Amino acid sequence: MEWSPQQAMEAYLNTLQLSKGLHNRDRKLIEPECVEFISALAAGSRSKVILEITTEGINPFTIALAVATKLTCGRLICVLPYHKSNNIDLKLPHHEELKNVIEFVVGKNPNEVIKKFKKVDFLVIDCKFGDHLKLWKNNLEVNPKGCVVVTRNNNIGRNTRKVCFGEILEGKKGIECVTMPIGEGIELTKIKSSSCKKESRRFKRFHVTFEN
Repeated sequence: MEWSPQQAMEAYLNTLQLSKGLHNRDRKLIEPECVEFISALAAGSRSKVILEITTEGINPFTIALAVATKLTCGRLICVLPYHKSNNIDLKLPHHEELKNVIEFVVGKNPNEVIKKFKKVDFLVIDCKFGDHLKLWKNNLEVNPKGCVVVTRNNNIGRNTRKVCFGEILEGKKGIECVTMPIGEGIELTKIKSSSCKKESRRFKRFHVTFEN
């Protein structure tokens, strides 16, 4: 997955600006949150197939992913559990420019629904969906060149031991992965097929300059 610093920067700044509208339109100083990083990562990775499994309908992560999807000209599919769909607001009153970017799919079992999508580049999972750890047992097809999995609401249920995707994938033949926490209750796992040819490592950077 070739990295695009320009798209990453655009996604970050666009999501940051939208966050201002979500929280306080009159506030001049905008403090970045985790969703801006997620948007930049999805756009910078040129993700073409982005999935979100959510129990909350449209949320800040959905908006961030929609911003990235618009930049990459990809697909954003939001999968909703059937029993939750009737109580979820799917409107975008303040983001008309993004309303045609998001595809909603409702299914009794999201684990079965996602089988229809191939070569997933970016996946965001709400851990309030209780069966999220079964995704890999149901043959979720990710892009062998690389896929990013973000899990949120990992801190739900304090009495249970938290299990990350890295632990599930560890030891699986042909898969390399690394997992790291990136915010409260949020975890990121980068996975790829170990059979893919290793690219030469080049250090890339980009700068953002703010002028008054």
